[in-house]
Amino acid sequence: MTSASLSQPVTPALKFPELRLSVSGLSLSRGDALLARDLSFELGPGEAVLLTGRNGTGKTSFLRALAGFIEPDAGAISLNEAPPALAAADTIAWLGHADGLKPGETPRTALRFWADLYGQPRTAIMPALRALEIDHLIDRPAARLSRGQQRRCGLARIVLANRPLWLLDEPAGPLDGEGRACLAALVATHRARGGLVIAATHQPLDWPDARSLEMGRL
Repeated sequence: MTSASLSQPVTPALKFPELRLSVSGLSLSRGDALLARDLSFELGPGEAVLLTGRNGTGKTSFLRALAGFIEPDAGAISLNEAPPALAAADTIAWLGHADGLKPGETPRTALRFWADLYGQPRTAIMPALRALEIDHLIDRPAARLSRGQQRRCGLARIVLANRPLWLLDEPAGPLDGEGRACLAALVATHRARGGLVIAATHQPLDWPDARSLEMGRL
């Protein structure tokens, strides 16, 4: 497939089906350390939560529990009344600390793989890269990308997934000011479609009406 075919116009993104996340009485620990106790909240279409707190207070563990990767000690998590492990395949897009790039592969190669895996058209690749202002890097090996450029590729993968719940672990960590602006625009577009976003962050993120949840305050 050529670069021209990748850049063909795509159908405008539609609204997501309504999704609601419910967390009830959640307790979470890591080893002997209690990270959260009796935590409850709900998140609906278009809403965002920023997880804050010092290192080691459980932000990543909480995201992993929401994704269904680990089981909480107590309490319940549901996505439209289904547990995350069952809902994840069609509902959750996960961005951890790794961006899913091998040193020798290019964004084009990596995102073609992810588009096929997610069942999304390859024509969605270039719009995602343009939104993150890295479309000119589509054929540059990942080993020659800066850490911030690699992060933008990871965010392009999240956009490409086309799933309503974004779980983002330090999404802005290596980004410069322009990168953070691109991230904010992507989040705004996602929320306008009825998407939900939960992000762990050490950096202030200017996302309108985003709620804040400080971890480590038992």
